[in-house]
Amino acid sequence: MMNTPNFYNDAPKITLHDPLAEFLGAAEKGIIEYGYLDAVKLAGHSCPTVAGAYLMTCKALTELYADELPVRGAIKAEFRDGQADGVTGVIANVVGLLTGAAQSGGFKGIGGKFDRRNLLHFNAGIDGDIRFTRIDTGASVETTYHPELVPPPPGMKELMPKTMAGIASTEEKKEFGQLWQDRVKRILLGNADLVTVTGG
Repeated sequence: MMNTPNFYNDAPKITLHDPLAEFLGAAEKGIIEYGYLDAVKLAGHSCPTVAGAYLMTCKALTELYADELPVRGAIKAEFRDGQADGVTGVIANVVGLLTGAAQSGGFKGIGGKFDRRNLLHFNAGIDGDIRFTRIDTGASVETTYHPELVPPPPGMKELMPKTMAGIASTEEKKEFGQLWQDRVKRILLGNADLVTVTGG
């Protein structure tokens, strides 16, 4: 059983239509809902990077599709930075989870449909962090994430090196984890200015 902070369930969720899931009977009408916990399970942890990737994708898809359900597998994502640069790879994994976009090793499709390959690209010449593009219409938006607007809580800076060095007490380890997740909570809930969306 996985016990996680309650605020994971309070984060915004996104519902998409996945034609492949519908075709194979994996989800009724191909309707799939994702929440922040899905991104945490994929990454194996919760941090400002995972939260930012989740928020950027949700906001971009909401902007691109307005009142329609976003179509999973029909969205291209381009990253300004290289895949191995900083935390770009982690962000790309979350983006791929939600959009279905993959690189050359992704799902090849069935009978010429549902191909998810070559929808993730890096080192793109863009101003934002990520550009999301609808394959059907060509409409695109760029997202930029500003985690610096939510600084770490007091005390976390002192506890982190102790925890990493293995010299923190049990109480200090617990406090560090709580402080770390407190920042993630503040990023996910009620900070609309953290992600800017341009274009569309």
